[in-house]
Amino acid sequence: MAHRGVARARLVLVVSLAACSGSVAGNTKDGAQVFQTACAVCHGAHGKPDAAMVARIGVKDLTAPELRSRITPELVAHQVREGSKNKLMPAFATALDDAQIEAVASFVASPQFLEQH
Repeated sequence: MAHRGVARARLVLVVSLAACSGSVAGNTKDGAQVFQTACAVCHGAHGKPDAAMVARIGVKDLTAPELRSRITPELVAHQVREGSKNKLMPAFATALDDAQIEAVASFVASPQFLEQH
């Protein structure tokens, strides 16, 4: 039951951050830093969300082989800009600038993403 509260709190935080104007990642253009600041709260520090986030809101495991085989920088950039179709992942188009979106998309799609520890 406590996991649901944590998942809900994380979701509220992310939605709040995405709704604000300006960047949630400061001025950094480093994809790894943008991921840690804007994405890790739901997707986990290494791209693997905790079970509560998966169960509660269906957060994708960015390390899953079936997803990795489809991930491209373009796909990730689109997802970050627009959010998910079911709107559980908010759009970050107003919370991150274009350079930050491109940087995080390139990072998530890169082999280095899986090598981070």
